Amino acid sequence: MRIGIDLGGTKIEAVGIEDDGREVGRRRIPTPRDYRATLTAIAELVHAIEAETGRHSRVGVGIPGTPSPHTGLIKNANSTWLNGRPFVADLEVRVERPVRVANDANCFALSEAIDGAGEEAPVVFGVIVGTGTGGGVVVNRQVLTGPNAIAGEWGHNPLPWPEPGEWPGPRCYCGRTGCIEMFLSGPALERDYGGQVTADEVVARADAGEAAAVAALDRYERRMARALASIINVLDPDVIVLGGGLSNMSRLYQHVPRLWGPHVFAAGAAGDPLRTRLVRARHGDASGVRGAAWLWDAR
Repeated sequence: MRIGIDLGGTKIEAVGIEDDGREVGRRRIPTPRDYRATLTAIAELVHAIEAETGRHSRVGVGIPGTPSPHTGLIKNANSTWLNGRPFVADLEVRVERPVRVANDANCFALSEAIDGAGEEAPVVFGVIVGTGTGGGVVVNRQVLTGPNAIAGEWGHNPLPWPEPGEWPGPRCYCGRTGCIEMFLSGPALERDYGGQVTADEVVARADAGEAAAVAALDRYERRMARALASIINVLDPDVIVLGGGLSNMSRLYQHVPRLWGPHVFAAGAAGDPLRTRLVRARHGDASGVRGAAWLWDAR
């Protein structure tokens, strides 16, 4: 058995998974906004699921950041109390075994590549569009991390082929302007609409035919199409899987592939159709925690 942990900004979720993908236990608690309390909370979740199942488990953890391959310290975490800390080493002491830790977007992509919407696809690009915008790459059921542990960090590239009014774009927390995250996250959609309402409300208003909301979603889809076309041009994935709150917009799966064609190199040349598929995550909100469990022996 394996245990996956999804360490989020507001909650920590744990799930026990058998080798065939069946879930055998699940728990969720609020995230302590403190480093040592976070370590304790994760260890208690692991021990609780093991006590419930009577099984010793391998443990994988998805975090909103990544361990540096050079120092082992956590970097790029928006749960800032993790940054600069030897999280992996400290957690291994608490749970008394090796653990595997990866970026939460990588865990999402791995889950969907193993037994989700990208199952059996050789190359899967997983996208999370919610509070932020992240990405992960899985090739032949293995997460691609890269020597700098930033593979798939799609949200912090500039929005390609900007339309009038999009450049230089809003300033991002990373210090740059015009990042894809500043156009495709939930807060970005809210800001583009004019604020005062949630992204879900913008979608509801568009469904009701409100012109301003329809125009905001039309802009959103053109931006997503251009941003994903740049991924297709570089990675040429078999499948792009969407997760996060905004992935629930069903119109994305019809409109975006139709819009990305003009931006894909030689798309449709010699009558050859563009074969990359855009699909919704099969496991929904559970993909991250399941992917953390699959960090062990994904093959």
